[in-house]
Amino acid sequence: MDETLTFLRRPYDFISEGCERRGSDVFETRIMLRPTICMMGREAAELFYDERHFTRQGAEPLRIQQSRLAHGGVQGLDGEAHQRRKRMFLEITRPERVAQLLEITEVQWVRAAQRWQTIRHIVLYDELHELLARAVCDWARVPLAEREVPRRVHDLMARGGHRAERWIAALVADVRAGTLEPEVESALSMVAWHRDPKGALLTTRAAAVELLNVLRPTVAVSVFIVFAAVALYHHPHLRARLLRDEGPGLDQFVQEVRRYYPFFPAAMARARQEFTWHGQRFRRGERVMLDLYGTNHDMRHWIEPREFRPDRFAGPGPGGFDFVPQGGGTYDHHHRCPGEGITVALMKQAIRFLLRRLAFTWPPQDVEIDRTRLPALPRSRVVLEDVRLLR
Repeated sequence: MDETLTFLRRPYDFISEGCERRGSDVFETRIMLRPTICMMGREAAELFYDERHFTRQGAEPLRIQQSRLAHGGVQGLDGEAHQRRKRMFLEITRPERVAQLLEITEVQWVRAAQRWQTIRHIVLYDELHELLARAVCDWARVPLAEREVPRRVHDLMARGGHRAERWIAALVADVRAGTLEPEVESALSMVAWHRDPKGALLTTRAAAVELLNVLRPTVAVSVFIVFAAVALYHHPHLRARLLRDEGPGLDQFVQEVRRYYPFFPAAMARARQEFTWHGQRFRRGERVMLDLYGTNHDMRHWIEPREFRPDRFAGPGPGGFDFVPQGGGTYDHHHRCPGEGITVALMKQAIRFLLRRLAFTWPPQDVEIDRTRLPALPRSRVVLEDVRLLR
């Protein structure tokens, strides 16, 4: 029986509930009329990120992929092509470059807060789109004229279709023609001049896709930031602790937000060859889904996984296949997102700003997480009232 509608209604619970019913970490069903193997847990994640068994090419349904990344980029590559492309992203996101992004983003936070003071209430999730879009475009050296901001924000929220690719492809062409000269270390320049394993420049479309894979996920950190705000709303006792503890306490809080709240429901791959695992036969070319959210809540590896407990990160960190909010394994050898450092840094910055630089009130609102949509969001999208910028 095809279970597409069931999956779309419960994208974050579909695999874990299916595994629980069957008493297994793996089962086969049909999604979008195609045979699909679903699996969850540490062992499943370790298998899933082994390129001897799986390939990413042609694996991911468009709806899930567009919720986070531009279609056709690094996430669909394997082997040397993937490693070379990943090294470009690791260069773009090295620590000193992330620090520059934070400086630019801080300016945008202040400007946004100054405007919020003139408004009775704001919807934080909606406001973050423009704030982060302005910041990441400035940082990547993507020109953004003031009159273009609403349209480009729309595009970077993955709603602009091919228009966003045409926009960025034109900028790549301008860089290569010499009519636009961004700094050599900017994301726009690095992507425009990146070469594949054969030494050829990427096509302008491929370069546009990869630059969008820097821009869009950065704007999508808005989801994690509103989840952090929801956690502060539900756990006011943690606010004082976070104000006192700028180091480990903030790190633990951010990691628990990333573990606890639903962001990516699943990752996709296809079997490279026929093999059997835990009694399940994998056929060559068959689509496979790894449950990321379920793996982050697996009671075999997490104590009280349905409870929000930042102190669970106080000791040695979890393994690369236990904690998979943005993919599993390592950055160098697996399909773990190289933008995790940006995500964590922007979340920490946002929490500091909300706690230290803003005064506001929480009006009555529905912050229950709507888990039927992708990405999941609090129903109110977090409303703040009477916002004032401090200092």
